[in-house]
Amino acid sequence: MQKLKWVPIAVAAGLLVIIIFQNTEPIETRVLFTSFTMPMAVLLFVVAVLGFLCGVVLTLVAAKKS
Repeated sequence: MQKLKWVPIAVAAGLLVIIIFQNTEPIETRVLFTSFTMPMAVLLFVVAVLGFLCGVVLTLVAAKKS
């Protein structure tokens, strides 16, 4: 049963890697009053990590309330 938990995580990680390597062209990113150029792969990776961290924090907060 424990191995079944890792299958969706591995599939999602594999898809993320494929998407990142297919999007290597530079793009201009604007955050508040700053703009900078970076490869789209870096932006995708940063957004994925931030989304994962938000999910972990929300899960910990919900578990602490219960």
